[in-house]
Amino acid sequence: MASPPDTSKTTKLERYNSYIRRVNSTKLLAASSKLLFRVTLLVALVLIFFFTFNYPPLSDNPTPAGHHVHTTSHLLSSAFYGSGASWEKEVRRSSTPRRPNGFSVLVTGAGGFVGTHCSLALKKRGDGVLGLDNFNTYYDPSLKRARQKVLKQHEIFIVEGDLNDGELLAKLFDIVPFTHVLHLAAQAGVRYAMENPQSYVSSNIAGYVNLLEVAKNADPQPAIVWASSSSVYGLNTENPFSESDRTDQPASLYAATKKAGEEIAHTYNHIYGLSITGLRFFTVYGPWGRPDMAYFFFTKDILQGKPINVYQTHDNKEVARDFTYIDDIVKGCLGALDTAEKSTGKGGKKKGPAQLRIYNLGNTSPVTVGKLVSILESLLNVKAKKHVIKMPRNGDVPFTHANVSLAYKDFGYKPTTDLSSGLRKFVKWLIEFFAL
Repeated sequence: MASPPDTSKTTKLERYNSYIRRVNSTKLLAASSKLLFRVTLLVALVLIFFFTFNYPPLSDNPTPAGHHVHTTSHLLSSAFYGSGASWEKEVRRSSTPRRPNGFSVLVTGAGGFVGTHCSLALKKRGDGVLGLDNFNTYYDPSLKRARQKVLKQHEIFIVEGDLNDGELLAKLFDIVPFTHVLHLAAQAGVRYAMENPQSYVSSNIAGYVNLLEVAKNADPQPAIVWASSSSVYGLNTENPFSESDRTDQPASLYAATKKAGEEIAHTYNHIYGLSITGLRFFTVYGPWGRPDMAYFFFTKDILQGKPINVYQTHDNKEVARDFTYIDDIVKGCLGALDTAEKSTGKGGKKKGPAQLRIYNLGNTSPVTVGKLVSILESLLNVKAKKHVIKMPRNGDVPFTHANVSLAYKDFGYKPTTDLSSGLRKFVKWLIEFFAL
């Protein structure tokens, strides 16, 4: 009978192989852990190196009171606003004045109609200009982008951002010691308020308060010039409209938000010592204007053979506006900036009384909408297809007429462009820009 096979050697071999596998697994795990640790350490060092050199200190000055909330996360947030050191360099370059005692001006709404013209005028005379605009879609953003290209050709940089982004605003004030703010950003238009009322509250009230909150904490505090509106006169029946007339009967939500802005300005002036000047614009028109304005879409529609609606009041009177050419408005804005006194607060605390002003900026010569259409017909050599209809109850007022004697007295504001001359320049620009 055969003896059973000897399995002892096989068992020992299997135990040995199992032991070797465990040893190798342990070594592999240890090596992997070391490799992972080294890779993690390397990544951490790279990130530290990146943030250290791409995001240098924003300012050598002590952080003003109230800024600590914003500045603690600037390093992380700046990735959303620009590309680190190169972006900050562009911000500083654009806002640095090139004339002795020149201003450093933050222009909000710089991609807008008035903002673009004011930015160019300030830059031309040697002031530093930094723009801020969110390029919203209230009207075709391509027009705003075209304006942006013009500003870029004149070395004016626009930061893309929103007024309600307090962190971004604080960062800009940390980088640049602005002497002035020309606040033109707003949700414009009377009729659109019936479609999107929240946009007016967000921009014209919340955004404005956000800007003032950052400005009050700045060191130095800037002087602020901002765009109110002739719409604040609302149902006022005095003629012409004077700054002393009542403005407590707004006819639209847009007007109400602008009136609220004037009251908010008083509050921040009284409590924090901010120097604030409000400008009530009267129906601004001209090249690079807003497509939602009647003179603009009337011109395009007449050229394209489309009918236009010409409003009359409910008692059959013609609607009239104090049309003001853009160059005259720019002169008024610069006059207000030049005569603005310094703010008196520091670190959010008022040190003394500060300047608070409000002015009309208009043309002083109201023109009926019918006359506007007649001028366009003559310039375009095309007969308009007019539909005369009653003015809808959407917040528009039947007439506006500016008394500008106060602006003339304080900074020499004197409009010089009549409607025919201004429309001639506008039509020339529009035909060239849209290739009509």
